Amino acid sequence: MASVSRKRKRSSGTEAGPYVLQSLADDLPLATESDDTSEVEITCVEFWEDNLYVGTSAAEILHFVLIPPEPSDSSSRPSPILAFRYRPPFTLSSLPHAQPGIQQILLLPKVNKACVLCNGTLTFYSLPELSPVFARVANCSWVGGADLDTDGENGARDDGVVIMILVKNKIRLVRVTEEVRVVKDIGFPSSTLSIRRSNFACVATAHAYALLDVNQSRKIPLFPISSLDDNAGVAVGGEAEDISSTSGPAISRRVSSAHPSQGGARIDDRGHGRSTSLGTFVGGLGRQQESPNPSSRLRSGLETPDRGGASSPALAVSPERPTERGTSPAKGTISPDKPLPPPPAVEGGAEASKPGKTTTPQAVLLEPHIVSPTPTEFLLTTGTGLSDPGVGIFVNLDGDVSRGTLEFEKYPERLVIDGQGLQTSSESDPHGDGGEGYVLAVMERDMKLGGGRGIEIQRWDSENESQKEWVEIIPASARTEGVTGQPVLKKLGLRKVAGHGEISIAEVGDKLRLVRLRLGGASGGDSPVSVDSSDSRTKASVERVTREMELFESRTLESDKEEPLEKGWEAAKNKQEEEISRRFGKLQSRIVTWSGNRIWWVVRNPLVIRLDSRLEVARPVEMEGRNGSQLDRSQVITVLNSIRGLELRTGTGPLSLSYIREKAGLLLFTSLVAASYAGTAITQVDKRVTEDALLDNSIDPRVVLAAIPMLREEVLEGPRGIWVFGGVKEIYEHSSLNIHAVRDNIQSGEGLDPEILGIVKRYLIAWRRKKGYGSVSVEDEKEAFRTVDAALLRVLLVLDKNPVGQGLASPVRAELYDLVDKSADKGGIDCFDRAVALLEGFGRLYVLSRLYQSRKLFKDVLGTWKRIIEGERNDRGEFVDGETEVRKYLVRIKDTALVKEYGAWLARRNPGLGVQVFADDKSRVKLEPAQVVEILKEKAPDAVKEYLEYLVFGKDNAQYANDLITFYLDTVLTKLSTSEAARDHMFQTYETYRALKSPKPTYQQFITENAIAEEWWRNRLRLLQLLGRTHGAASAYDVSAILRRLSPYENQLVPEMIILDGRQGRHEQALRLLTHGLGDYDTAINYCLLGGTSIFHPSTGTFTKEAGIAREDQAALFGYLLTEFLSIDDVSVRVEQTGGLLERFGGWFDVGYVLSVIPDSWSIELLSGFIVSALRRLVREKSETMVAKALSGAENLRINADFVSRCDEVGPSMELPD
Repeated sequence: MASVSRKRKRSSGTEAGPYVLQSLADDLPLATESDDTSEVEITCVEFWEDNLYVGTSAAEILHFVLIPPEPSDSSSRPSPILAFRYRPPFTLSSLPHAQPGIQQILLLPKVNKACVLCNGTLTFYSLPELSPVFARVANCSWVGGADLDTDGENGARDDGVVIMILVKNKIRLVRVTEEVRVVKDIGFPSSTLSIRRSNFACVATAHAYALLDVNQSRKIPLFPISSLDDNAGVAVGGEAEDISSTSGPAISRRVSSAHPSQGGARIDDRGHGRSTSLGTFVGGLGRQQESPNPSSRLRSGLETPDRGGASSPALAVSPERPTERGTSPAKGTISPDKPLPPPPAVEGGAEASKPGKTTTPQAVLLEPHIVSPTPTEFLLTTGTGLSDPGVGIFVNLDGDVSRGTLEFEKYPERLVIDGQGLQTSSESDPHGDGGEGYVLAVMERDMKLGGGRGIEIQRWDSENESQKEWVEIIPASARTEGVTGQPVLKKLGLRKVAGHGEISIAEVGDKLRLVRLRLGGASGGDSPVSVDSSDSRTKASVERVTREMELFESRTLESDKEEPLEKGWEAAKNKQEEEISRRFGKLQSRIVTWSGNRIWWVVRNPLVIRLDSRLEVARPVEMEGRNGSQLDRSQVITVLNSIRGLELRTGTGPLSLSYIREKAGLLLFTSLVAASYAGTAITQVDKRVTEDALLDNSIDPRVVLAAIPMLREEVLEGPRGIWVFGGVKEIYEHSSLNIHAVRDNIQSGEGLDPEILGIVKRYLIAWRRKKGYGSVSVEDEKEAFRTVDAALLRVLLVLDKNPVGQGLASPVRAELYDLVDKSADKGGIDCFDRAVALLEGFGRLYVLSRLYQSRKLFKDVLGTWKRIIEGERNDRGEFVDGETEVRKYLVRIKDTALVKEYGAWLARRNPGLGVQVFADDKSRVKLEPAQVVEILKEKAPDAVKEYLEYLVFGKDNAQYANDLITFYLDTVLTKLSTSEAARDHMFQTYETYRALKSPKPTYQQFITENAIAEEWWRNRLRLLQLLGRTHGAASAYDVSAILRRLSPYENQLVPEMIILDGRQGRHEQALRLLTHGLGDYDTAINYCLLGGTSIFHPSTGTFTKEAGIAREDQAALFGYLLTEFLSIDDVSVRVEQTGGLLERFGGWFDVGYVLSVIPDSWSIELLSGFIVSALRRLVREKSETMVAKALSGAENLRINADFVSRCDEVGPSMELPD
């Protein structure tokens, strides 16, 4: 098997647990030359303001001063220097058992005092030099009980600090200021430690716990420490008791009389007048059946006991122990005369040796532990034996169980609480690790779990079952022979000290500092990558845009210009980041642990280290020459889920979360890309999670894009480079995609799952939305967004390259158009030159034209469209009906030169569309008709006719009517003069039309419907239409000039001659040609009705509305027409047409005239219709005359009657002569 070496080194200091150890002091000189070195142990430790106080079993205090390291050395730690050794005075007969040495050191920073309990004698000292200040107190069992709520270092100094001590079987409250005064005594014998919150203290004896109201001197019994201890059950669960004492003060000497006598402690009327139900709660603990799975009892979910005194839910404990632990002996009793065990060592309470032996094997006296996680709760421990699991119970200030219990693998030897819990805002945590609450317990593990002594860590503030962590400090292999000859492990101490220690973890800064990432193979230049298929015209447009951008930037205000980079800027930035990283790694802790002659800080492991360690475990181990394993994606996803919704606003919290999100997202993405290229199946869940991870972090997008070889050349580093977190840089540099070669088709994107490109597309679109916002946290924003634009364009082109049918829109087509359509100032593409090269290379000329449109490069737009129309490569077939698009675009622009150039080009290709460019009323470029005609004659001769037709027919411009007619005549006459077939076709149409039987269409309809697909024929139809118009500019043409040209072809151009005869008033000749030359009888009738003004016009049908022609003129024309009809050669046609004419238009004929010209041989029946209508007309006229006469007579009578009536009204009048 080939040798395998690890490419990526795991950091040995990286721990995933919530706490890590940092050395505080090593090789402490605990013993002097006169002492037995092997017997001297550390009994207690305190720390305050770089002063380390170590108490030993030799009744000595060692005072060390921590000397800080050099500021430039981030890896070193403070060095402890021994200031002095001191032996506190004590009375040899003060304790009934062996002398433990220094039992407790209690610091009171608020008043700069320290209390030291040494072999039962309490002495007071000043801080920090430990100078004696007050008288000693003999026969003292423990000292503590400082108020955790108000006796902090920042409280008011005048109030002093009230502490609790046990002297002569009484708890004495003592106020320490510049003097020591007794506040009150409470009768509570045999207590071993106390923790106090305001007026409430939780106190422990050797057997049980109780809750004291120190103000009212009342006690509520809680529950026993050992559920097998029958002696503890006497007072458990009883009523609240009054335990006030009138004992006088034991300390009366004043050090200073400058301060008036202090009163008692703060009074609170709150007391306890009810019984507790905790006795019932713990009563069954001694008979609890041990669960085969200890973790299943981590949270029992016990409810708070009922306030009415109902029993609490039993915590059933079986008296039968597991086989490996042996069976519990029969119960016995403990002698009340036996002295109490030495005071225990707890947080904020006593620091003493372990409890003494029990009097009987049935029950073991367990060391009590009391800590206070919140201002209204205490955490107490209970159990059945030293080797059995322990239970932590939370009680509130009313003595009720306040939350679910904790379970310890073994009964703790020491206990410390840390953190304020999740209910506290994370903003209160100065280190950005949130407000999580932890319980740290010292214990020795079972040999089946590896043995060793260490710290078991678990959460106390989570309702859900949390995972326990184990920090081993003394391994099982370090066992030594004990007093009994059995191998034992060294003792392990644990305590929360008064002051905060400053600890530096360089790894935090190494991960969070910004470092420059050099991509190596990525393109770092600013010029566009050349594309072989780029057109020279495209390159010219790119150069022009570049010059315009430079000109625009040169006009920018000086304040807006980017300052040039100073020499050595990168080194300066690295130095700045290094200084910042030192601050990132500075932490604080108040928890210390010790063993032998060494002391460690127990430091809350920074969030970034804990999470990063879990990510490192998930990463594949990179082997020489190959990728050894795959990423554990589930582990990375678990890490991301653990911080989902987490918001940290102070310290390194925000940076830590950002770093973890960036690293996890990059890990998931690079593994997804590698799997795709390797052909490994990828689930939809993996793709969705990876996309969410990318969208949820703010990593420089250039780093993500560089992970895809196809997009790496789009990455622009720029002069400022790419700066990322140190931990993220390591991911990129050691990625297998950057080390090992990949297949040849990787650059083209082939082999990469299109759905992954879809993820990249949505990621880049999301990044583009950040453009212009100040929240973008990349070093070179300009280059970053240029990279994003180029990469997004390339991804869209690759996705849209998949065939979906020519001219049909693909799903990403709209996104591609939206990207290139926006102008630069409205979120458009910033990398214009690169975009041009990409579009050229992908053969997407139409998309390129849209990009030009967004930049208002009209000439380039038209030039690109021209290339497409003329047949150059344009994949996807998007430019449908391109000539129409060119026409619309020319109408919208205002560039006269472009309109002339491309309008003439379009007219040359498509005369109809080209003319519309110059003829459209909405065109923004207005050219004179003469100028347009000259342009068309020069560059598009075939479009001249179209434009003239527009002027004459559309604009009614008489100036160009003769030109248009001349054009038509030239075409038609040239054809007739040069083509015998054309002449034959002309005669054939006449013969065919004349041969048609009635009813038949007009000649105009006939030749239109049977038109031949030749230009000269279409021009002839337009000529007839133009000549036949009776109004407007089209009718203002030179008739005589046209007649001169038509005279040689009058037999071939009969309709034209008819129109011109009518214009000259030669109506008889015109009607003769219509009747005998064409045989178009309906048109002849229309000629009479319209007065001979027009016969070939757009209207259809035989009859038309009379347009202002005098009836007399019409009658005259109908007379001419009747004469022509009567001379038709075909008798049947003659009779049919004449009869029809007289019957339909008889009103225009005189009856006498008609009868005179009709041949006598015609039957009267042929004229019956005309005669009947004429007689009816005569009768009607006679009747109308008679009616009119009668109406006139009646009107005359009415007027006469009115006159007579008026005269009667006026009456007679007399006129006298002058």
